[in-house]
Amino acid sequence: MSQAILDAFGLQGMQAGLPGILASIKVFSESDHTDDLKRIDVPTRIMHGDHDQIVPIAASAMVSATLAKGSALRVYPGFANGMCTVNKHQINTDLLALTRQRKRRQASRLSSFHPAH
Repeated sequence: MSQAILDAFGLQGMQAGLPGILASIKVFSESDHTDDLKRIDVPTRIMHGDHDQIVPIAASAMVSATLAKGSALRVYPGFANGMCTVNKHQINTDLLALTRQRKRRQASRLSSFHPAH
């Protein structure tokens, strides 16, 4: 991890007040999103690093992938919490490829539709 990323994370932490930090930990640890995940009915990509020591993958992404209908789980070996910053090039490349793939599928479906004249 670069020194710039470490400095940015450190600055974010220093800008937060202790009551806010404690409240956010409480909310994150006690929130149950099961019902919300069960209501998802659009294609969903769930992304998680298998080295996340803050949000364990078994208790989060693995469960989410079973609850959100039609979701696809992508596990990133060796990636930790903050992967969207630390590993942004890999994450952005994957998201762009996913978007392009979905656009191609959509275009293919539209081109196969020929209305009667």
